Amino acid sequence: MTHFRPQTELETHDVTNQPPPLEDVNFYDGDAALVNAVSKNGGRDHNAHLSAYGDALGRAETTQWAREAHQTPPKLKSFDRYGHRLDEVEFHPAYHQLIALGLSSGYASLAWTAKSAGHLAHAAMVYLQAGTEPGVGCPMTMTYASMPALRHEPALAEQWGPRIISGQYDPRFIPASEKTGATIGMAMTEKQGGSDIRANATRATPIGNGEYELTGHKWFCSAPMCDAFLTLAQTDAGVTCFLVPRWRPDGTRNQMHIMRLKDKLGDRANASSEIEYHGAWAQRIGDEGRGVRTIIDMVQHTRLDCIAGSAGGMRAATREAVWHATHRSAFQKKLIDQPAMTMVLADLALESEAATALSMRIARAFDQMNSDAGEAAFMRLATPIAKYWVCKRQPGVVYEALECHGGAGFVEEGPMPRLFRQSPLNAIWEGSGNVIALDILRALTREPDSIAAVREEINSARGNNSDLDQHIDRLDDWFKPGALNESTARAFAETMAVALSAAALLKTAPDFVFDAYIDARIGEHAHIYGGHPISEANKIIGRARPA
Repeated sequence: MTHFRPQTELETHDVTNQPPPLEDVNFYDGDAALVNAVSKNGGRDHNAHLSAYGDALGRAETTQWAREAHQTPPKLKSFDRYGHRLDEVEFHPAYHQLIALGLSSGYASLAWTAKSAGHLAHAAMVYLQAGTEPGVGCPMTMTYASMPALRHEPALAEQWGPRIISGQYDPRFIPASEKTGATIGMAMTEKQGGSDIRANATRATPIGNGEYELTGHKWFCSAPMCDAFLTLAQTDAGVTCFLVPRWRPDGTRNQMHIMRLKDKLGDRANASSEIEYHGAWAQRIGDEGRGVRTIIDMVQHTRLDCIAGSAGGMRAATREAVWHATHRSAFQKKLIDQPAMTMVLADLALESEAATALSMRIARAFDQMNSDAGEAAFMRLATPIAKYWVCKRQPGVVYEALECHGGAGFVEEGPMPRLFRQSPLNAIWEGSGNVIALDILRALTREPDSIAAVREEINSARGNNSDLDQHIDRLDDWFKPGALNESTARAFAETMAVALSAAALLKTAPDFVFDAYIDARIGEHAHIYGGHPISEANKIIGRARPA
């Protein structure tokens, strides 16, 4: 938060040539790429709502909350002073203020309550939140994404659904039955298995009426102060999905012990933990032995948030770089007017806008998948392709934006270290690069309608740029015998993602952005941002400049 009238005339020098704080701006209204992408994907009716959220996130007060939540990590409180077991996590008040803002604005509920384009509006909120304090997005995203998994067990969906979509946040550690709002977390991976969740060793013992007791461990349980967790455990039939609340039906604490909190590179405002189940009470979701199929619906929705969150992280970093370069001078010119810097900023803005367009296009498919078989097929394959590509592009964009600040970007008082530390997370969460690439291969084998839908989307962009047309023609090579295998899966994901990004830009961005992106990513492109001349650079930067 801006300090009131700081002293600028000091004994040894005057403080000049420093940018003003980037505060009290509207992150939605000032983002032409996002506004266009939302409107042209059918979300125009949400513009006022998203503008209000963008205004709230851009306030100086919210910026201060983000800084405080990040700088004061959560603390595990295993026992009280008398030795009673608690398994609670304490957070800075700013963490709760940010989650309350998000949930009351519809972060977890809008997708399920809006008359239309709910997932699109949700994805835009994820995007906006990522530029403030991304860590608080984790429990809100999992709460949003839990709905399709819970619907495999209608009785549980009826019980928990109203609390999920209530838009209420109650941080108290009390039974969910005494709350009007609830948050849902996830506890999946184990030490011996990691991404191979079929190797999970946690055992579930039935006790009747769809109820079980779980015994085992989870190496990653994110946001352990949520009210309940989707988790996987072994039954005699195989891996099965369960809901584990923090409280048992009799009002006692469930036997879910938090062993420690992770000391992480980023996502520091959010608590990630290692837990053990000691006969924890749980309710089955879906059929025994069908746990992976049940949980994949939640995973697919969290992958949407990974894509939108990475796009938002890129935009936030680019915004900060453009703001800094607009207000700081070197060698008798504003940084933004220095030709080398202009090319870097334009290149970052291109990458950011492409990610924005693609993420909102995929969100549209989520909205239409229940009514349009083609959109459902598109969503199933385009989601992992975009998750692979967009999330992997984020760290490079954020690093280059940090470098635009010089040494000032490396200092913890500013936002860039926070954005940089966060940047690798989404490429790891819900499947790292190789896992996603293999998921893409499996989708190609099992769902031929999905590749047909994705190729149809790409082909719709034909005839607008000769370089893109040639790129699309070359995609045919991937479907020749022997071309696609595990060793080439990453390259396939990249070539498809660039084509999908171009197709998305064609529908949401001005022609000069569309053409510049293809020239920079498909033509004689450079491997480093700013290494390739970009036409209409100032106009492209203008779309990323904070209003």
